Amino acid sequence: MGYLLVAACASLAVWLWLTLGHGMFWRTDTRLPPRHAPARWPSVAIVVPARDEAEVLPYSLPSLLAQDYPGAAEVILVDDGSSDGTGELARRLADAHAGLPLTVLSPGEPGAGWTGKLWALRHGIAHARSATGPGPGPEYLLLTDADIAHEPDSLRELVAAATSADLDLVSQMARLRAVSVWERLIVPAFVYFFAQLYPFRWINRPASRTAAAAGGCVLLRTEAAVRAGIPESIRQAVIDDVSLARAVQRTGGRIWLGLAERVDSVRPYSSLGDLWRMVSRSAYAQLRHQPLLLAGTVAGLALVYLVPPAALLAGLAAGRPAVAWAGGLAWLLMAGTYLPMLRHYRQPAVLAPLLPVTALLYLLMTVDSAVQHYRGRGAAWKGRTYARPSDA
Repeated sequence: MGYLLVAACASLAVWLWLTLGHGMFWRTDTRLPPRHAPARWPSVAIVVPARDEAEVLPYSLPSLLAQDYPGAAEVILVDDGSSDGTGELARRLADAHAGLPLTVLSPGEPGAGWTGKLWALRHGIAHARSATGPGPGPEYLLLTDADIAHEPDSLRELVAAATSADLDLVSQMARLRAVSVWERLIVPAFVYFFAQLYPFRWINRPASRTAAAAGGCVLLRTEAAVRAGIPESIRQAVIDDVSLARAVQRTGGRIWLGLAERVDSVRPYSSLGDLWRMVSRSAYAQLRHQPLLLAGTVAGLALVYLVPPAALLAGLAAGRPAVAWAGGLAWLLMAGTYLPMLRHYRQPAVLAPLLPVTALLYLLMTVDSAVQHYRGRGAAWKGRTYARPSDA
C-alpha cells in the first residue's frame, strides 16, 4: 500500500502540472483568430486526396463545391487508386452540384518512398501550380480529407484568418462523428489526448517550438509550401499533418491550430474495431518506432490514468485515507479537465469519470500498433502497409 500511495501522489502531482502548467491544453476555446476581409481575396486550390471514399464523398464533396468564396478557387480531387468508383462518383457529384470547378486526377500507385496520401497531394499541388501557367500557382492551398464536410463560409473564414494574422498555415481540428456508443467513448478522448500532446496555445505562440496540424483541414500558403519542400520533404511520413506543420515551422513559417465549429468529419466509426484500426495504424509511428518510448508511454499512461481510480478504490477498501484522497483528487482533476471536450462534442458529463477506461483502450491500441509493426503489418490503411523510413 506504501508503493500505491507514492504512485497516487505522483499521479496527483502530474495532474496538477497538466491542469495548470501544460498550456491549458484542456480548454476548448481556441478558435480561429480575429480576422477581417482582405482588400483582395487570394486564389486558392482545394486539394482532396481520396482512396475508396465513395461512402462519404456524397456528404463531403458537395460542401467544397458550394464554398462561398469571393476569390478564384477550384477543387482538385486526386483519386488514389480507388476500387469503388470514387473518381467517377466525384464527376457525377460535380455535374449535379453547380459551384466551384472540379478536376479529378488519377496519378497511379505511389512512387517508391511515398505514402499514398502524400503521393496524391504531390500530384494535386503540381496540377494546381501548372494550371495557372508560369509562376507559383494559387496563393493558398486548402488540403482537406475526403471525409471532411465544410460549411459554405469555411474557406472564406480560413483565408481571412491567414491573411489577417499573416499566418503560413492555418489548421482546424474537424469535429469528428460521435454518435455510436464506441464513438462517444473514444472520439472526444482522441482529440483530448491530441491536445495534451500538442497544446494548441503553445503551437500558436510566435517562435514556439511546438508544432502540429490537423490533416483534415489545412490552409497552407503556397510560398511556405515551396520553401518547406512540401510534400517531397515529408513524403514518407505516416503522421503527415504533424510532419507538415514541423516542416513549415522549421523553415520560418507561422502556424496556427485550433478546434473547428463548422468543419465536420462525416466518416462513421460504428464499431470498436474501426476505431481501433484508426488509432493503432499510427500510434507506434508517433513513438518513432522506439521500444523504449513505447515502454515509457505505457508506464506513463498507467501512472497518469489508471493509478488514480485504483488508488481510490484500494484506499477505501483498505481503510487508507491518504491513498484514497490522493487517488480521488487526481481522478477528479482528470475528469474535470475532460469535461470541456465532452461539452464541445455535446456528450454527457457522466462520461468524464470513464476516461481511465478509454485510456486503457488507447494503451492497448498503442501496444497493438507496435505488435503489428514488428509483424510487418504496421501503419496499414486501405490495403497498404508503410514501413518506417529506415526499413524502406
